[in-house]
Amino acid sequence: MESNLNSLETRFGRLTDIVIDSIPGIIGGIVLLVIGKYVIALVNRLLHKRFEKRNVDPSIRTFISSIIKIVMWVMLLLTVASQIGIQTTSFIAALSAFGLAVGMALQGSLSNFAGGVLILMFRPFEVGDYISSANGTSGTVERIDILYSTLIGDDGVRIFSPNGPLANSVIKNYTKIVQRMFEYTVSISYDKNVKDAKDIILRVLRSNETVLTAPEPTVFVKELGNNSIILTVRAWTKREHYWAARNSMQEKIMLELERNEISVAPNPTQISIVPNANDQGSPVKVDV
Repeated sequence: MESNLNSLETRFGRLTDIVIDSIPGIIGGIVLLVIGKYVIALVNRLLHKRFEKRNVDPSIRTFISSIIKIVMWVMLLLTVASQIGIQTTSFIAALSAFGLAVGMALQGSLSNFAGGVLILMFRPFEVGDYISSANGTSGTVERIDILYSTLIGDDGVRIFSPNGPLANSVIKNYTKIVQRMFEYTVSISYDKNVKDAKDIILRVLRSNETVLTAPEPTVFVKELGNNSIILTVRAWTKREHYWAARNSMQEKIMLELERNEISVAPNPTQISIVPNANDQGSPVKVDV
């Protein structure tokens, strides 16, 4: 019994000595962590001021700042671990193995990182540009980060698009162009004069200040449908006037045609009648 008590006292004494010996290192580690956190924030602020002074592109600012911040935090944590008494050599080896495992598990994220680098290198778009991608995503670019780009959609919704698929898809950048074309179709009845309809539409387009005269607006017969003549209307406007011109012109054209007693015919609805499996023959299509 006495030997067990002596053994327990010895172990407790060793533990106490370890704790006492570790206190300076722990305190030093905490001090380093606090100072390091302040230094990282200070470097980040100085970096942003430097970027603003040199007028660096906002997308590059965000990307570089994120990478530098991550590197500084890793260095700080390794320094704190060394100060506390943790063997950083084995820690780095374990961290490398962990990083390899995480890298294999997060191949998609690595692809997004590479996509972010490609976007910043070739710059198909920048912060403030209005873009649309092949997957249907569209909006104004708000941020370009390491893994994701943030867009603001037409309805104000914030969209987070992975950089990997975004860099590898077809991207339409509408901000890089000076003017845009808007197009829609107008259907008129066969008993109406096509030339009169075209003249009315062109007159409406030319009377609007937002519609450009070069290239000239055009109206042509696109198709002779079963129930109506389908006209295609094309006109050009400045990029910043696109949505307003496109939406207002469609309504004005319809009202002007109706005022001249040229009714806009509804587009035919096609219904396919598919035979049963036991029946022979092809589907029958009927325009309504």
